[in-house]
Amino acid sequence: MEPPPSNPPITDRSASGDHALPHRPLRLLVVMPSWVGDAVMATPSVRAIRELLPGSFIGALVRPGIDELLSGTTLFDEMHVGRASGVMGPKKLAARVRPRRYDTALLLTNSFSTALITRLAGIPRRIGYERDGRGVLLTERLEAKRRRDVEPYKRSATAPNDWAPVPACEYYFELARHLLRHAGLSPAPTATPSPMELAATADDELGAAEILERAGIEREQQHRQNLAILNPGGNDPDKRWPTDRFAQLADHLAQAHGMIVLVSGSPAERPIADEICAQCAPTTRTVNLPALGIRLGTLKGIVRRCKLMVTNDTGPRHIAAAFGVPVVTLFGPTDKRWTTIPFKDEIEIDADPTLPEEEVANDHPQRCRVSNIALDDVINAANTLLSGATLR
Repeated sequence: MEPPPSNPPITDRSASGDHALPHRPLRLLVVMPSWVGDAVMATPSVRAIRELLPGSFIGALVRPGIDELLSGTTLFDEMHVGRASGVMGPKKLAARVRPRRYDTALLLTNSFSTALITRLAGIPRRIGYERDGRGVLLTERLEAKRRRDVEPYKRSATAPNDWAPVPACEYYFELARHLLRHAGLSPAPTATPSPMELAATADDELGAAEILERAGIEREQQHRQNLAILNPGGNDPDKRWPTDRFAQLADHLAQAHGMIVLVSGSPAERPIADEICAQCAPTTRTVNLPALGIRLGTLKGIVRRCKLMVTNDTGPRHIAAAFGVPVVTLFGPTDKRWTTIPFKDEIEIDADPTLPEEEVANDHPQRCRVSNIALDDVINAANTLLSGATLR
């Protein structure tokens, strides 16, 4: 997951003021978030735009990997893939985008560099949150509020000038609402983000099936009744639940539910997966996915086959939710209110459920250590979801 974006309630402050006439984009570029979880959380906003602008050409600017994540969906007509690395990075990406002659750019990112790309690409209308000193590059700026201005955070003396947590899905949806309102097509004021969405392509499905076969799982065993997936990694080591507890959880899933336990992670997280698999009981059947060379596409196909995911607060959580896979999410020193998602079959477990509501977990890393989460609490949550108990 991306470090928490500044996604508080917003104030619409357009540099050009309110449009007297609707401005309907004919060629729209959506600059997508760079992190997996954030990109998935942006899909409800893009879907709203896609449905309300059916005749518009909608392109996306994405970093490498996010194109694979979003492949198979019908959200975009084209994806431009690249990184704005180095001094000349923004100029090179702008040159790639410029031939499409976009009339509007919607920046779901917060960075200066992405705003610069859209400016260098000659896109006349550029909409985004005023952050990172990039206001001069935007033609329509949305302003975020500080904790001191928002309940319940204004009741706390901790970091009053920091941003107030609001779920990223809502943060992106406010940008979509602004765009659509000025096009005369705004969703109803009470509208909320739709479910997140992803799709697995035929290549994703084939790759997933082949990886599981290499692990000794025949195709007739590759269905939700048999498979659980653990996601023990995360970009921040402080967000990672201890590996020995993941191993004990895997043992429980195997012994109590007869499940094959898949241990996921990026290539860089293979040592974590190695450690968990090594600590499991000899009778627990585990599959070390990083050792088999998974990529984002095959991960989609694998996650879609699972009955349960247990994960730290990181990107694969959102992949599971997008495919309707029940998920137990463990929250440590990152406040869950940054990433609340429109998904009912999830049990969230906080490291410190007694933290006052006006406090933000990010400000209390010791009190909110993810290691405070007890194994029994995670086992009970997993049992609840595997029992088929409805959370709706």
